[in-house]
Amino acid sequence: PVSALIHAATMVTAGVYLIARTNGLFLLAPDILHLVGVVGGVTLVLAGFAALVQTDIKRILAYSTMSQIGYMFLALGVGAWDAAIFHLMTHAFFKALLFLGAGAVIHAMSDEQDMRKMGGIWRAIPLTYTLMWIGSLALAGVPFFSGFFSKDIILESAFAAHTGLGY
Repeated sequence: PVSALIHAATMVTAGVYLIARTNGLFLLAPDILHLVGVVGGVTLVLAGFAALVQTDIKRILAYSTMSQIGYMFLALGVGAWDAAIFHLMTHAFFKALLFLGAGAVIHAMSDEQDMRKMGGIWRAIPLTYTLMWIGSLALAGVPFFSGFFSKDIILESAFAAHTGLGY
């Protein structure tokens, strides 16, 4: 529905787009730009760890989205505007695939969202299972999937910036 689009996609990524579009102003304030990168780096690590301990399938995807937004802000903080927008676009596609797949899994499991109660789902919905694997590999940044290319550019930019954010 439209409300899901507004909350899940537009509002979440609006900050990334806003900073990328106003990069000229942020270049005039390098300390603030560095702060953006630090906040992005901290966010990507903390949200990633938070996703590891969740049991609800949609919460896992939500925390991983927060982690990916952290990657985007890290890219913005080191001045890699194009890398941030590239990751924003790749993330939109693989995360849409994962959320749609999660909806299909929840429906197939009779509205059960607790992943501890799921198992053998590949027998019931093999196409969804395969597509969710593809989305998960892209999210993880496995080589030759879209997430690999966008995250690689971000990490390369962070290391090349010599701002202390690429450790």
